[in-house]
Amino acid sequence: MARKVRVEEEDAAIDMTPMLDIVFIMLIFFIVTTVFVKEAGIEVNKPGASQAIMPKNANIFIAITEDGNVWMDKREIDVDSVRANLERLLAEQPSDVVIVQADEKAEYGVVIEVMDQIKSAGIDRISIAAKGS
Repeated sequence: MARKVRVEEEDAAIDMTPMLDIVFIMLIFFIVTTVFVKEAGIEVNKPGASQAIMPKNANIFIAITEDGNVWMDKREIDVDSVRANLERLLAEQPSDVVIVQADEKAEYGVVIEVMDQIKSAGIDRISIAAKGS
């Protein structure tokens, strides 16, 4: 009597669950560690400089227009509210340097007032933006 051997075919499918778990974890990691740059929201005519460099960890920009208007986080603000707005941005994303983008025809007094507000918010490193030549 011959025995019939039953061979059950197994599905040769690849289990995708571990790979999807890893991709999902990587996505969460990159979202959490992404640095968001807080741009000023307006383009100004910066003065030129031959030794202009961009700090690597700069992510907060404050722009001062020719008319003396101050822009921060894509909206126009009052000079006296720079500190409060900067403290709010620093609470969201800590930074040790702020870049001031002053128009080359901006009033010197407004630039100094903004820099004073930045210092009072606890930032000691202030960079002035310039065009590289």
